[in-house]
Parts: sequence; structure tokens; C-alpha cells
Amino acid sequence: MATMSVSAEQAAKLVSEANKMRERAHAPYSQFHVGAALLAEDGTVFQGCNVENASYGLTICAERTAICTAVAAGHKKFRAMAIVTDLEERMCPPCGACRQVMAEFGDYDVLAAMPDGSYECHTTMSLLPGSFSDKDLVDAKRTPRSHMY
Repeated sequence: MATMSVSAEQAAKLVSEANKMRERAHAPYSQFHVGAALLAEDGTVFQGCNVENASYGLTICAERTAICTAVAAGHKKFRAMAIVTDLEERMCPPCGACRQVMAEFGDYDVLAAMPDGSYECHTTMSLLPGSFSDKDLVDAKRTPRSHMY
């Protein structure tokens, strides 16, 4: 587990905000409610919850909801994200798709928490070492577009 770059007070606030968002989740199919709170570099907190859809592939996770909301508001640098699920017996880390989206915006704290407020700290890079990134696109950018099709 990682050493946190945010204070214990900031972490507790993020976990509390994520827990509130968990209660707003739309999860009629899985009954698995998830909330997220994302701390931007300037101190702004963006929230998200999972929103399921009858067409399962269209479901969006809480983590990606929070990130999309932050990006839409002009924020792309983050310090920490708290994630709270319904699980009471263990912390639940983000899914693989969310890990990849989280890694797009750098290495920051990820607090996997339970409804009672207890949490464990990871970082985006510890959750997804060797993630696909812009560095992997360098060769593609050098290839003229006319040769790509």
C-alpha cells in the first residue's frame, strides 16, 4: 500500500463524499452501489456514482463519472480519488477499465473504502503498472495518416 499524499482529514472527507454518492447510484440490475469523490489539484472535489443500464455495456462506473465531470469542468490534474462500495467485508479496488482511465491523468492516491469509512490507500500506477499511455502512441503519431487506412 502507498503512503498518502493527502492528509488524513482530506482522505476522510473524500471517503465521506464518496459514501454519499454511493447512496445515489442507479444499480437496479447488480444491486452493487459505488460512489467516488475525486480531489482536483486546486482542491475542488468532483463526485460520481455508477449508473447502470438495461443494455449492460452502456453502464458507467462511479470513477469514470467523477473523472468525466472533472474534465468537463476543465480539470485534468488530480491528487486523490476515494471509492466506496456496498461491500462491508473488504475494500474493493476499481475495475480494469476505470484503472486505465484513471491512469490517463497521472499517478495519484486511490482510496478504496468501505461504508464504515475505513480505507486502504493505493496509487493509480500501483493499481495498473505498465498502463497504456500517450507514450505508446508516439510511433503512431509519426506515421502519416494516409498510410494508416
